[in-house]
Amino acid sequence: MSEGGVTEERRPETPAEANGAAAVFVVLGKQLKLLREKAGLNQREFGGLVGYGPDQISAMERGVRTPRPEFLQRADEILKADGLFAEVIPQVEEAMSRARTRHPEWYRSYAAMEAEAVELHHYSNHAVQGLLQTEEHARVVFATRRPFLSEETIEKRVADRLSRQQVFKRWPPPIVSYILEEVVLDRPIGGPRVHADQLRHLLEVSSMKNVEIQVMPTHLEEHPSLGSAFNLLVPKGHGQVGYLEAQGFPQLVTDREEVRKIADRYGIMRAVALSPVETRYLIAKKLEKL
Repeated sequence: MSEGGVTEERRPETPAEANGAAAVFVVLGKQLKLLREKAGLNQREFGGLVGYGPDQISAMERGVRTPRPEFLQRADEILKADGLFAEVIPQVEEAMSRARTRHPEWYRSYAAMEAEAVELHHYSNHAVQGLLQTEEHARVVFATRRPFLSEETIEKRVADRLSRQQVFKRWPPPIVSYILEEVVLDRPIGGPRVHADQLRHLLEVSSMKNVEIQVMPTHLEEHPSLGSAFNLLVPKGHGQVGYLEAQGFPQLVTDREEVRKIADRYGIMRAVALSPVETRYLIAKKLEKL
């Protein structure tokens, strides 16, 4: 079993793990920690100098977060590494590029976990999450992304996205929850008609007994999670895992402590977001104005 409770034989590799890029980040992390401690800096102090928080520094030192080239350049200067970090920037960029490459085997493994999960929890901060998208909304999303996709690829991805939505019709049904930033309801992807249909679809899905949708109001002065969108899922027979994707770079999170932190932020958001009933009322009001 891995730390996250997922059997190692079944745990899907991330693209970075599959092509060996993770090993590069682990080695860099060890070197970073060694030089930071040699400089007499704790993680918070060093983070303040490079513009990162202590948790982010910790993640990079453990090799679970990708160090950005600009971070490596700054770290080289602050820690007086004499080019140790600066010299590997080309290799790190190459590793990042390989890790971004689509990995169908890995994705199919994640999709299989999603299809069999007993719990699915999603936080969306700028777009309607894939399992909630209507066909027309999904087609606009894929047709307008950059770089452009071929018509054949667009249709395949739309079909794949719609097929994944069968998870809602499975029996016994999974426990599903969503937190959507209010801006997601206001961005009229595809124009007024497509957007109105999308809002109606959200109302339809939110009426399912096993699904709860909550909105995080824009006017709130405090927010516990200003990072990227994420998913939390509980695979059948295993512990909870996290999934993040930013700029085409996917990461499956199985480390127990890292998953706990994501789940903690999600729980706080659920506590301060609008209730499912209040959310349905808000969506209906926005729909009336279209």
